[in-house]
Amino acid sequence: MPHDAPAKNSWPLFRSLASYALPGDLMAGLTLAAIAIPEQMATARLGGFAPQIGFFAFMAGSFGFALLGGNRFLSCGADSTITPIFAGGLAALAATGSPEYQGLAIALALMVGAMMLASGAFRLGGIANLLSVPVMVGFLAGISVHIIVSQLPGVLGLPSPSGPTLERIGVLATELGRTNPFTLCIGLGVLAVVFIAERVSAKIPGALIGLVAATLATIALGLESKGVSVVGAVPGTLPRPTLPDLAPELWVRLVPLAFVITVVVMVQTAATTRSFPSDPDKPADVDRDFLGAGAGSVLSGLFGAFPVNASPPRTGIVAETGGQSQLAGLAAGAIVLALLAFGTGLLQHVPDAALGGILLFVALRIIRVKQIAMIYRQSFSEFLLIVATAALIIVLPIQQGAFLGIVLSLLHGIWSTTRARLVEFERVPGTTIWWPAHPHITGERVAGVAVIGLQAPLSFLNAPGFRSDVAKVLGTSTPQLLVLEASGMVEIDFTAAQILLDVFKACSEQGVTVALARLESARAQNAFERFRLFDALPREHVFHSVDEAVRKLAK
Repeated sequence: MPHDAPAKNSWPLFRSLASYALPGDLMAGLTLAAIAIPEQMATARLGGFAPQIGFFAFMAGSFGFALLGGNRFLSCGADSTITPIFAGGLAALAATGSPEYQGLAIALALMVGAMMLASGAFRLGGIANLLSVPVMVGFLAGISVHIIVSQLPGVLGLPSPSGPTLERIGVLATELGRTNPFTLCIGLGVLAVVFIAERVSAKIPGALIGLVAATLATIALGLESKGVSVVGAVPGTLPRPTLPDLAPELWVRLVPLAFVITVVVMVQTAATTRSFPSDPDKPADVDRDFLGAGAGSVLSGLFGAFPVNASPPRTGIVAETGGQSQLAGLAAGAIVLALLAFGTGLLQHVPDAALGGILLFVALRIIRVKQIAMIYRQSFSEFLLIVATAALIIVLPIQQGAFLGIVLSLLHGIWSTTRARLVEFERVPGTTIWWPAHPHITGERVAGVAVIGLQAPLSFLNAPGFRSDVAKVLGTSTPQLLVLEASGMVEIDFTAAQILLDVFKACSEQGVTVALARLESARAQNAFERFRLFDALPREHVFHSVDEAVRKLAK
């Protein structure tokens, strides 16, 4: 919606109520609930929480996003991408499942929610670009390994080993002979049902079908007496306002983990809202959706749960099953609330292995095999980024690996910027167009004229190399006129400005006339004013095109 639209049309929840799209939204809500119920239970168990905590997170995410978010389809709730990360971070501070662990999770949800709200309010959507695609692919591959290793013991009917991920894999390998065949059949059976349902149609609630079938089989065949563990009694409690009672130093220790989780939530929320736009003719309002996801995490904390995230698969289901607004998410939340209030007894005999089977499917789905193969074929150096990121996530404690993955992405961006080198331009024969020189394109040069440019922002990262390249041009071709084609210089920082001043002065001392062409970026124009670059470059030497500069200044 435009920012100057009337207030009554500003919020998707109220637009939804006014649209009377109930039949489609209710059908989408029913489908969403059928998929979300087993998924939210499984994700809660993945994080070391009771199943009902996953329901609290889903209701909070659904209502919070409907209240402040902008995307009509986006589903927000417990998410298997971020759960292993914060579960690993919280486990380093308190025993999993303890009241202290729960309190830390609540505090983390509030902190992540506050950071997301601030990001949306200050329109910091660009932070979502902190993770490059190769780093994100490697990140998801590493998370997938963590999920698989954490769920295999439940599927195999073995005790869950402790320690680093690689050590746990070694222990499980030595214990395979003690696998419980009944739990293995349940886990793999549910995995197969979900996989087949997904292949036939994403609208089929394969996870729910598998969960119900596994539960009925466990009851009918008396499998609990044969070593099949079940969820057990699920309290029929409803969410109520909760605030954590933590020492100040624990809040401080949560800040790095909250930052990592926030970045991942921002990346996934931005990707989801761009993949399923409310209006294909308008750009996605990522900042608005950050507000919705932030409100979801804050409410989740107040409900006694953990941070929530946008879900691409669930969002796709809403879009594909006729959802028209956030009423679909609210309907699904209402169904989950009714289950909590009246139907928790139905969950008592759900096998843990069935939840493990669902999570194994999730883990296998988030490994982007086709994308990994494409990157391997097209950019081997970025394939190595995938491998390095996945290795960091797998080998190190997961929260540290996730943080280093973000650092690796930033270093990759910095390295790419530092590789930007000076480009020489040639005139396209028979035209007034000046184009970067290329060995397969025949261009023209003008005697005594050198046209150069940098196809990247000019900053402290690449400005020294730029100065060195300009010195080589001046030393080899000794031009009388040096034209700086500046269309690629969208930004100029202080260090780069000082180097530009040095370049202009050096040219003046050598008797070389300097001209500036196509300084199109408003930020770069402002930098020329702020850093007083026009003191060294006459304003009459600034032109709209290279051809104009050459015609007027070339001797």
